[in-house]
Amino acid sequence: MFTARKSRLALAGGAALAAVLVLGGCANSNPLDAPSEGSSSADDTIVIGSQAYYSNEIIAEIYAQALEGAGFKVDKQFNIGQRDAYMPDVESGAIDLFPEYTGSLLEYLDKNATATSPEDVYTALKEALPEGLTALDYAEASDQDTYTVLKSFAEANDLTSIGDLAKVTTPVTIGASPEFEERPYGPAKAKEAYGVDLTFSATGPTTLESLLAGEIQVADIYTADPAFQTEEIVALEDPENLIISSNVVPIASSDVADEIADVINAISKKLTAEELVGLNVQSTVDQKSAEDIAKKWLADNDLS
Repeated sequence: MFTARKSRLALAGGAALAAVLVLGGCANSNPLDAPSEGSSSADDTIVIGSQAYYSNEIIAEIYAQALEGAGFKVDKQFNIGQRDAYMPDVESGAIDLFPEYTGSLLEYLDKNATATSPEDVYTALKEALPEGLTALDYAEASDQDTYTVLKSFAEANDLTSIGDLAKVTTPVTIGASPEFEERPYGPAKAKEAYGVDLTFSATGPTTLESLLAGEIQVADIYTADPAFQTEEIVALEDPENLIISSNVVPIASSDVADEIADVINAISKKLTAEELVGLNVQSTVDQKSAEDIAKKWLADNDLS
């Protein structure tokens, strides 16, 4: 089935091949059942990459262990770098599978994209992907911008959504990286979409600290940040889809996508926003390895 891939897989060599773990006696309904006879040859390997980002590496490790458990050979090429560094290998087919983020990847591929809702972004991404790449099912889990406030501030002002900030009678300042001010979901666009008046503060890497200290009232915190579990903060809802959705999505080489889809889509189905935050807490707070985090998560979700 994968003979067309063998020559270019040789280019991805240099990392040791992962051991093959074959599960026996599994029910046919289990999405992690080993591939049927003849579905892949003994010489074929699924090359999985990840960004130089702990959260992305955890997801890639989950993919890798699940595929190994289903009888595939896996070559893990993690911690590659950012999108400009790894996308050429993804597009060429040297990397077979990569955990991505729908909105971020769409903006990378199509700077004129206007979709913002989860399903619209996913549809646009599938159309924008280069030939030879397939987007498998996206997860509820995401890593995207938010308008986040302290829980105490939300309770005091009866805040649920971004639009509710218009009810606050005292000045409201939002903190974020400098470029956030000019983003399509920055303060000016929030004014258009929700009628909210916000003063901008370029807080950069101290954004969370500034929010916790009360120096700003709203902060741009990414949805997968461990602080959503470790601190008393809450992301305001965005019913107008002001912020582009950026759900976790597996990007696969089209020549292996059908072979691995059942295994990887089962992961996406279970990977919620809350669970991704919890995985990141295990990495940053508990200092657990990506391998141990992935192994436990797969077991806890009956995917191992």
